[in-house]
Amino acid sequence: MAPYDVKRERKEFYAPKNTAWAVVDVPEQQFIAIDGTGNPNTAPAYVSAVEALYAVAYTLKFASKHTADGDFVVAPLEGLWWADQPEAFTTRAKDTWKWTMLITMPSWITEEMIEDAQQTALAKKKNPAISQLRHLTLHEGPSAQVLHIGSYDDEAPVLRELHHTYLSANGLRPTGLHHEIYLSDPRKTAPEKLKTILRQPVEDLDR
Repeated sequence: MAPYDVKRERKEFYAPKNTAWAVVDVPEQQFIAIDGTGNPNTAPAYVSAVEALYAVAYTLKFASKHTADGDFVVAPLEGLWWADQPEAFTTRAKDTWKWTMLITMPSWITEEMIEDAQQTALAKKKNPAISQLRHLTLHEGPSAQVLHIGSYDDEAPVLRELHHTYLSANGLRPTGLHHEIYLSDPRKTAPEKLKTILRQPVEDLDR
């Protein structure tokens, strides 16, 4: 049997094709997560956090091979982003950004398995950020979502359209944190070809 792959099993949320904003209903998911602040391009804490996530994710993958549920493909990196001043994203004031980086886990991965994987990974990698990982359950529900193709800095006009045009035109308002899912490896992909899912939880204005 093929390993579980969230991009195959949940295409609507991990392999969308729409390059214009559309609303989807995101189900509850569980993640391994780590929190931090600062510019993702320059903050050493960000690099350590992402390395810690992947170290634990791959430790869980190999441990899962020996369970009844079997193997899984490590999912794409994701991030929740916010700032004290919302315009920090359209102005790209990255030093003020706050983030929670995430990797979604299959439903059979337990908190105990995550804790065991942290201990195993910490013994091998000596990355203190591994001990800062936490289990997170997230249920975003109705969310505006789009596939953005291009550099991360080219997201600003797309986000401006969302907040200044799309939401009001559709009777919606934002409710949760800005969410990004990184489908491309920026180390191997030209900036203009990067694929990123942009997601914003929403609710009806009349609620």
